[in-house]
Amino acid sequence: MAIIALVSAKGSPGVTTTALACALSWHRRLVLAECDPAGGTIMAGYLGGVLDGPRGIGELAVGELRDGNLEQAFWSQLVDLDAPKRERLLLPGVVDPAQAGSVTPLWQRFTDFFTGLEQGNPPYDVLVDCGRLQVTGPPWPVLRAATVVLLVSRANLPDLSGTRSMVGTIERDFAEHRVPSGTLRLLLVGPGHGSAEISKALRVPVIARLPHDPRTAEVLSLGGTVRAGRPLMRAAGGLEVPVRALLERRRARLAWPVDQEVPDAV
Repeated sequence: MAIIALVSAKGSPGVTTTALACALSWHRRLVLAECDPAGGTIMAGYLGGVLDGPRGIGELAVGELRDGNLEQAFWSQLVDLDAPKRERLLLPGVVDPAQAGSVTPLWQRFTDFFTGLEQGNPPYDVLVDCGRLQVTGPPWPVLRAATVVLLVSRANLPDLSGTRSMVGTIERDFAEHRVPSGTLRLLLVGPGHGSAEISKALRVPVIARLPHDPRTAEVLSLGGTVRAGRPLMRAAGGLEVPVRALLERRRARLAWPVDQEVPDAV
């Protein structure tokens, strides 16, 4: 499925929590990459900081700048979230602010590598936690190359106001870089205004809505036992279905005769 990117406008609507919930419930092999320039939180939170040494995208960046060995070093920097199956893998984000300066110049290099994982043996989808866009050095190359970009937002007016502004920013950038139309979708979190109302106001389809489930969100943030039957985990697992359907529609559109148009549903 290539790259699925999650991003938010501002605040903390649960991008990392959502990404981790999806990673733990995805049905295909998946790499979850923390590409938030502000830093990764899964290693210190959900994993409790218990690793056998430093690893992650920051270590990869330093090695790539020094030796140019991304292909060889990548797999050693991953954490198996469902050991020993190696079906749900995590590339932890930067933990030292000094690492961010090494990562930012390599966003395109990482993007090209992530794109190739779909054709690997075995193939992997790549779910990318891009964090907030309103930071220094956001991963724009990842967003431009993504099969689908999910703009995560709570459904209340303060969050939607920031999300509306970010929709414009993303769409202008995508138009400038000729990103295919239909890449951007809204992913709503929690109660609030209706999905149809929000979609009409922001002029972006809503792909899904995740429930308010603070108990599961706390486990995903701080560690503990994830229960597959909890509302958030069920909804996150179901998100794979509309994302895959969107991918198939986009592939059909690319193969369609140029004088005809394939309808674009949500």
